[in-house]
Amino acid sequence: MSWDWQVFCQDTITQEVGTSCFGKGGDITYLDWLLSAWGWTVSVSLLALVLALLLGAAIGTLRTLPNNPWAVRLGNAWVEYFRNIPLLVHIFLWYHVIPSMVPAMKSLPGFVLVVCALGFFTSARIAEQVRSGIQALPRGQRYAGMAMGFTTLQTYRYVLLPMAFRIIIPPLTSETMNIFKNSSVAFAVSVAELTMFAMQAQEETARGVEVYLAVTALYVVSAFAINRIMAWVEKAVRVPGLIAAGGGGH
Repeated sequence: MSWDWQVFCQDTITQEVGTSCFGKGGDITYLDWLLSAWGWTVSVSLLALVLALLLGAAIGTLRTLPNNPWAVRLGNAWVEYFRNIPLLVHIFLWYHVIPSMVPAMKSLPGFVLVVCALGFFTSARIAEQVRSGIQALPRGQRYAGMAMGFTTLQTYRYVLLPMAFRIIIPPLTSETMNIFKNSSVAFAVSVAELTMFAMQAQEETARGVEVYLAVTALYVVSAFAINRIMAWVEKAVRVPGLIAAGGGGH
C-alpha cells in the first residue's frame, strides 16, 4: 500500500497539488482545513469545559449542603438526568428540540448549541467528582470555617471547594480528556471539527488512511498535552496527606 501525504497540499476545490501546503490568495488546502478543524475541536472542548466546571461546582456543592434536602434532591436529579441520556441524544435535543421550544435560540449557531449540550452533559460527571471531593475532606474543615464566622457560602468558597478541587484533579484530568474526545459528536450537527473533516476529506480525496492517521495524531497530541498540563497542575497544588477522590487518574 502506497501512502501519499501530498494529499494535504491539494487544493480543496481544484484538487491540484500546489507548491505550498498552505493556501494562498483565498485558496484552501486540506492542511488548512485540517488545522481549522483542530481549532474548532479545541474551541468546543475548552468552552464546554469551562461551562461544565462552573455548573459542576455549583451542582456538586448543592449535593453536599447540610440540612437542605431540596437542594440535594435538585442536584441529584440534575446528575441522574444527564448521566442516563446518551450524549448524542443531548446534541440532537439542543440542536432540534430546544430551539423549537425557545424561538430566540434559533438564531444561535450550531457551535454554541454543541458547547451547551457538551458542557451540561459533562457538568453532571464533574458534579459527582466535586461531591466526592467535598465529602472526602475531614469534617473539621467545615467546622473550622463556621468557627471563624464564615457563612455557608463563604465556607464553601474559601475552605471546602479550593481543597476539594485539589484532590479531584486526577479524575478531572480524565474528564478533561473525555470532553475533548466527546467533542467529536459535533459532526452530527455539521460543526466543522476534526471528525467531520476526516469524513468529508476522505470522501473527496479517497485517501482515508492518510486523513484518519493525521486526525488520530492530532487527537493523541491534544490528549497528551492535556495529561501533562493537568499533571503539572496536580503537582503544583497537591495537598500533602489527602488522597484523590472519585477514582480515575492519568
